[in-house]
Amino acid sequence: MSNQSKRKKIPILMYHSISCSLNPRFKQFTVPPAVFAEQMAYLYSHRYTPITVTQLIQALSRNSFVLPEQPVVLTFDDGFADFFTAAIPVLKQHNFAATLYLATAFIGGTSRWLRYEQETTRPMLTWDQLIEISASGIECGAHSHSHPQLDILPATVARDEIVQSKRLLEDHLGLEILSFAYPHGYHSARVQQLVREAGYTSACAVKYAMSSETDDPFSLARLLVSPDSNGEEFAALLTGRSSPPTAAVYQIYARARASAWRLVRRCAAK
Repeated sequence: MSNQSKRKKIPILMYHSISCSLNPRFKQFTVPPAVFAEQMAYLYSHRYTPITVTQLIQALSRNSFVLPEQPVVLTFDDGFADFFTAAIPVLKQHNFAATLYLATAFIGGTSRWLRYEQETTRPMLTWDQLIEISASGIECGAHSHSHPQLDILPATVARDEIVQSKRLLEDHLGLEILSFAYPHGYHSARVQQLVREAGYTSACAVKYAMSSETDDPFSLARLLVSPDSNGEEFAALLTGRSSPPTAAVYQIYARARASAWRLVRRCAAK
């Protein structure tokens, strides 16, 4: 890989649900279908090349994949059914790659873990849909089994969450699952080690920052795409020029990753 390629900053975009929502607690995790279509059209017209997380890792490790001139990574967390109805058609239209992270306990069911957001009945992807999605070239990754805060769990429980999601996906899809995304973005050195030991080659965090060749493969930085990202804001996000509230939100996540705040969350979870 050339020195120029090595110096590139790579935007890893994080989506959740491609839908419209009036629920203020959940709206931040949505991007309306029309806005998503406009964003993908922007990537196409400005000659961005979407790649998967695993392709990015292969390129940065000087493996068999070479970074395109303008790479971008599209990631989708959780596995909402609207990925099949609203995202896949647009991705196919532009022949775009993406990585989809799945919480396996909820496949074929509803978003039961979203109790605080009051969004427990949102439909999730089915196994049949995932087989079709995987066959279309979308990379499927694991997002734990039941979407817990892994860094506050006992090591044995966290390990089961990490291993079980990988095993279920591999059994159903017949493919090796190489990438993981930490639920809620929460992780620790211990959790990262558990992900490595489970056989993954990468893991996505949040961080609200551009990724680069200096990223730890098990703590990849991502940028959250907000529901009201217009053309100018989306362009700024792609080039690392986005301004607060991104920085302010990251401070919340930075606090959440601190050991003292981890203790608070552990006590609250009991």
